[in-house]
Amino acid sequence: MGRIPSSYLGNRIVTLFLTIFIAATLIWIIPRLSPVDPAEIALGRMAAGAGTVGNSEDILAQLRAQLGIDQPWFVQYAKYLWGIVQFDFGLSTANFPTPVSALIANALPWTLGLMLISITITFFIGNLLGALMVWDHSPKLVKVAIPAAMVLTSIPPILSALLLMWIFSAKLRLFPLTGAYGLTVEPGWTWDFVQSVLYHGFLPALSIVVVTFGFWALGMRGLMIGVQGEDYTTLAKAKGLRPRYILYKYMIRNAILPQITAFALKIGMLIAGQVLVERIFAYNGMGKLLYDAILDQDFPVIQGVSFVIILMTAFSVFLVDLIYPLIDPRIRHGR
Repeated sequence: MGRIPSSYLGNRIVTLFLTIFIAATLIWIIPRLSPVDPAEIALGRMAAGAGTVGNSEDILAQLRAQLGIDQPWFVQYAKYLWGIVQFDFGLSTANFPTPVSALIANALPWTLGLMLISITITFFIGNLLGALMVWDHSPKLVKVAIPAAMVLTSIPPILSALLLMWIFSAKLRLFPLTGAYGLTVEPGWTWDFVQSVLYHGFLPALSIVVVTFGFWALGMRGLMIGVQGEDYTTLAKAKGLRPRYILYKYMIRNAILPQITAFALKIGMLIAGQVLVERIFAYNGMGKLLYDAILDQDFPVIQGVSFVIILMTAFSVFLVDLIYPLIDPRIRHGR
């Protein structure tokens, strides 16, 4: 691969930060187009809990000051940019005065665990099945069973979650209905806690896998068809190499390159797709946090979660761009 040229690296870093800056600006502007006042939402929650709130005008002014919305827009924008550099997204209006960063810190590990498990399984299974659909030496049963199983990709994740919950939790009672871990288990780096997390996370991950593997399989199938007719594949067959060796070393290795780029882009989309799944299973991740924030019109939390999703996606694409020459030696940085 060699050393990464400084001009190439600098260009990618500038693109990365420009992408993050534009996205951060948009998620600051869009909530402010709404006529809803976050301070009034917080005051309304206080009134709902206490029955009535005295000196509501003074309290409303204090809330606006604490939320920073009593200042000119350019001051708010400057403080917002400085805040996200420090990962300070302000205070939650629905859980006032809890910082948004604290809510995200509690939810992010659960989403990362569920996302990485589901997208890794889906990526490898989907690409392998897509390759087997094209491979000449695949059994006929495999070529029939895989397209039949891809019917599941037309089901929304929320319906697959409800179906799996009904079958494996309500009827067979093999897995718990809700929760990220058992109520009797003490959180910590112990085998009991890890086992409980894996046990509770199986159905949420499976509900994502069964409806998304088909997209990888279809993409890989199309790429494999193109690779199958390439000269190097024909030459490998003429040399008498084993069919499985040709499949893995010549066909899949070259066809999978665009899929790796899609893998990085899929991270942000997968978190968005986990929103309802996490809500159904009461899985305390970013999806559930975002869903509750939308229902509660908690704009600081919506901004914070959206920014983290954008940040993860942008850095994933950046890293994939840098390691591409490791995957394909024909590619050189800056060329």
